[in-house]
Amino acid sequence: MKKLNLETLSLDELWQLHEELNQLLSVRLNAEKRALEKRLAQLRRENEAVNPPAAPAERQRRPYPQVHPKYRNVNAPYETWSGRGKQPKWLAAALRTGRSIDDFLI
Repeated sequence: MKKLNLETLSLDELWQLHEELNQLLSVRLNAEKRALEKRLAQLRRENEAVNPPAAPAERQRRPYPQVHPKYRNVNAPYETWSGRGKQPKWLAAALRTGRSIDDFLI
């Protein structure tokens, strides 16, 4: 391959060279992409032949211990909260009015 002296080329010649390089790169990248996609499809077929797809197994959740409530709404005793997760609205409203969380302990 002959070596170009880019310093001696005019702006129009440099731009033409730029466009030719872009076109050549585009063609080669597309060819490489098609070859890789073809190889990937072949590997997937080989993998399915060796390991046929099984029915998706349902994941078992790990058993969590029952959490007993720590806080109870004074106005509605059936409303309780274990202290985990987001605070219930009744507790958040009571705390905004100036009450302490200790007032709701069971």
